[in-house]
Amino acid sequence: MQLIKNMVNLKVNSITAEDLLKYSGQFNIKVTRPQAEKIAAYLRGKNFDIFDDRTRSQIVREVAKIAGPETAKEINKLFLQFTS
Repeated sequence: MQLIKNMVNLKVNSITAEDLLKYSGQFNIKVTRPQAEKIAAYLRGKNFDIFDDRTRSQIVREVAKIAGPETAKEINKLFLQFTS
């Protein structure tokens, strides 16, 4: 299980705007290119653990500032699917 957690966290911490746009299309989440670029810049290079509730909440709050609360809510649902 730890290997899967590490892989998911690695992907989140190295995500690109292109990745975000691809995933947003797959999971029907509305994200514009400028929003995807800002979100990716926020996530990339950090050592976030999305399996930690406090960290995930921090990420979602920042995404809400960048892309709005509805998008943040959808991204939180996506994170919860990955971490459950």
